[in-house]
Amino acid sequence: MAAKKNVAVTPAFTGRNVSLSEISQASGIGIATLKKGLVAGAVDFGYAIPCGKGDQHRYYCPDRLVYLQTGYFNPNPEKQNTDSEAA
Repeated sequence: MAAKKNVAVTPAFTGRNVSLSEISQASGIGIATLKKGLVAGAVDFGYAIPCGKGDQHRYYCPDRLVYLQTGYFNPNPEKQNTDSEAA
């Protein structure tokens, strides 16, 4: 009898930028809190890239990093959770 191998099944990552609103819905954390965490380096599933003058930033959260740090992955980003629209 052959020994079974433990093989981790990981999603097919595309490198897409997971929006902060999508992460907020999945985690229950507010968007403003996520932005502050990315700027301060308190959360490590994305990057806050300074642009312009002052406190302006662009946010990049690649799907692989979001999955590895939070466990959240949406294989069909075009199909958002539309339970409220279906009712």
